[in-house]
Amino acid sequence: MGGCYRPPDQEDGADEALCRQIGAASRSQALVVMGDFNHPDISWRDNIAGHKQSRRFLDWVDDNFLLQVIEEPMRRGAILNFVLTNKEGLVGNAKLKSSHGCSDHEMEEFKILRAAMKAHSKLTTLDFRRTDFGLSRDLRSRLP
Repeated sequence: MGGCYRPPDQEDGADEALCRQIGAASRSQALVVMGDFNHPDISWRDNIAGHKQSRRFLDWVDDNFLLQVIEEPMRRGAILNFVLTNKEGLVGNAKLKSSHGCSDHEMEEFKILRAAMKAHSKLTTLDFRRTDFGLSRDLRSRLP
């Protein structure tokens, strides 16, 4: 479990380092990262973003098979604070609470479950994390 605050004017190099660090952690264990990532222009429902940095972040979340748990907008219709996890069912009961003190952010409340509950779904999710793309290209090149 980790927390993060990403300043709105963070440089590309720092964004890349943050993404590498969270990506490495997500491959080795169950992960929950929460925080203010300052990407208010991301539409999680439509999988679109208005700015280049936000689009890269959204692509990175997809590439690392992370799930964004918070679904309710917080401020001016935007989801500012994210709760990202790499295990479906690991985070539950996410809801917004009132703002804390003089902050203009609303608080999120959620539960981290001890073990990810197995989802009963007919939808299959492919995990390409260990894919040998070189071998895949080599095999495809041998096809007539």
